[in-house]
Amino acid sequence: MSPSWQKFGIKAEFVERVKVKMKNAATKERIKGLLDGVTKYDLQDRAKVRRWVKQFARILNEPLTETQEDQLVNFIIAQKIDPNNMLHLIKLYTMFR
Repeated sequence: MSPSWQKFGIKAEFVERVKVKMKNAATKERIKGLLDGVTKYDLQDRAKVRRWVKQFARILNEPLTETQEDQLVNFIIAQKIDPNNMLHLIKLYTMFR
């Protein structure tokens, strides 16, 4: 079974590069800082999610096309993530480990 992000057109090579870059503690902390206080409602707001995707791409030095941005935004919104729900966080963690 393919990972759910592939159904959104997100390339495996991109995911692998991001995984490697996220192993850098400073990068990881910078991204965590941007997400501090985010709610499930924020994660359903297309404009906010797009802004974060752009910020993360800059931090990770991963230039994105508009199509790639759309794919990532659509994927994030489709997950209906609640950052206060431990099961949602575990699901996300297992998706990307």
